[in-house]
Amino acid sequence: MRFLSVKKNITIFLTIMLLAVLTACGDSGDKAESSSSDSETIEMGQINWAENIAVTNMWKVILEEKGYEVNFHLLDMGTIMAALANDELDVGLEVWLPVQDANYLEQYKDEVHFSEETWYDQAKVGLVVPEYVDEVDSIEDLNENSNLFESVIVGFDPGAGTMEVTEDLLVEYDLDYELLPSSEPAMITEIKEAIEKQEPIVAPLWSPHRIFSEVDLKYLDDPKLVYGGAEKIHHATRIGFEEDFTEVDQWFKNWKMDDDQIGTLMSYVADAENPLDGAKQWVEENEDIIAEWLN
Repeated sequence: MRFLSVKKNITIFLTIMLLAVLTACGDSGDKAESSSSDSETIEMGQINWAENIAVTNMWKVILEEKGYEVNFHLLDMGTIMAALANDELDVGLEVWLPVQDANYLEQYKDEVHFSEETWYDQAKVGLVVPEYVDEVDSIEDLNENSNLFESVIVGFDPGAGTMEVTEDLLVEYDLDYELLPSSEPAMITEIKEAIEKQEPIVAPLWSPHRIFSEVDLKYLDDPKLVYGGAEKIHHATRIGFEEDFTEVDQWFKNWKMDDDQIGTLMSYVADAENPLDGAKQWVEENEDIIAEWLN
């Protein structure tokens, strides 16, 4: 579902959402003193996706150690894009291109800065089923096995680019299925519960994601390449961010992570009682990597 009226209502929406901000602040004694001036405060969009929670908390730790203050705003992808365009957010750390978030790039290319640089280069998106579902190996197998899944694809956030691409996929493959939106945590819970019962389930997923280390899933072949090939993850900033936060802007451009790094970070954040504590542990153990970004 597109958020067609979001730009008109963004100020009111963000004010409400400030009440739900994930502060996740650590012990101030462990970091450099942060400036209280607006010029040193970075307003960061955060999405309730495992990898996004991980990298936003990681950057909060890094930036606050450097004297900046970082405020989180827990929003959906569409609202983050509109807020960047309206200068109400400074940065969103996750834009999947060339396919998943192509609509946002097209809509906001003149109002938001989309980085040419990428921080993860081997992302993958597709429909997954449990490994034990032998009847289905390709998206083309879904219609003849619709009874297994009750003609339902279990989805997540309705504003996500992957959900929009999945809607396109239903048309491209002429699938007689309903895509049910929910949230990423709800979708992951449904997948795990189905696997515990050895039941079939189909859902859109992406790599990197921690669930692939927890349960056995397989991507369905996508011969029409509706989801595209390898995706790359970029970041986006409001116009003018580069001038206002020159060194931070360069740090974001220098940022690169491989499978092991993002996987370990996601595990630390997921296993910690407070996501920020998990991010702090990862930052402490990877000072050499972070030093390269901040060079």
